[in-house]
Amino acid sequence: MDILLLRPSAEYAEDIWAFRREFLEYSSDEEMGGCGKLRECSSAEEWLTQTAALTKPETCPEGMVAADTYIAVRRSDNKIVGIIDLRHNLNTPVLSEWGGHIGYCVRPDKRRRGCAKEMLRLVLENAKELGLERVMVTCKVGNIASERTILANGGVFERELEDGSGHRIKRYWIEF
Repeated sequence: MDILLLRPSAEYAEDIWAFRREFLEYSSDEEMGGCGKLRECSSAEEWLTQTAALTKPETCPEGMVAADTYIAVRRSDNKIVGIIDLRHNLNTPVLSEWGGHIGYCVRPDKRRRGCAKEMLRLVLENAKELGLERVMVTCKVGNIASERTILANGGVFERELEDGSGHRIKRYWIEF
C-alpha cells in the first residue's frame, strides 16, 4: 500500500468526516483507536482543533500527553485510509499500563490490504525522530490483524493484562 502520513488539515475535513461516518456505520461500538476524540466531535473542524492542541505540551489538555496525529492518505487517489496517533511519552497511568505510544484505526473498507502495517512502519520513523528508543503498542486479545501488524513491525510480546473496561490486552515493545 503506497500511503503518506500527513498532519490533519482543513483540506481533508470532508474526508475526515466521511471516515468517521463510515466507521460508526460499520460498528457503533468498535473503538476508534488512534483517532483522538473523533467519535465525540461534532465536526471535522472541532477534531482538527483538538488534534492541533495535542501536538505541544503547553497546549495539551490536562491529563493528556503531547501527541502527533496523522492521517494516512493513499497516494493514488488522495483518500484517507486510516488515522494513527503517536504519543510522545507514556506519562499517564492508562498509557503506561495498556494504552501505549501508538494507536491506529483503518477505514473499514480498506482493511486487510496492508494499510495498518504500512501506517505503523511509517509512524515508527517519526518516533525515532522524536528521540524515542522504543515504543509500546498494544492490541486486544483476539485482534489477530492488529497483532500481525505489530509483529510485522518488530513487536516483541511482553505480557497480557486487563484494561480498565474488562478487555484483555496484549502489550508489545518495538525497539529501534
